[in-house]
Amino acid sequence: MARRRLRSSTVVLGGMGVLATAITSCGAEPDRRCVDPVTREVLPSYECDDRSSGSGTYYYGGSKSDGRVSGGSFDRAAVERGGFGCSGSGGG
Repeated sequence: MARRRLRSSTVVLGGMGVLATAITSCGAEPDRRCVDPVTREVLPSYECDDRSSGSGTYYYGGSKSDGRVSGGSFDRAAVERGGFGCSGSGGG
């Protein structure tokens, strides 16, 4: 069987893709949504604006299903963003 040699450009581009994935997964901010703190319903962003009298609070991470959020936290510092190459101490 003849071995195929990878071209240097293929190796470089593949390595850059892995590096980009590692950097963005660790350093990215968690998703932020405006949410009613009691019902956990997703609200329009202006409901969380400091200048409005809205009842919303920002919710970080988690997932949205049927207009409600779960799996995240109202405390941004409590949300850990895992990913390739991240440490267990909270990411980036």
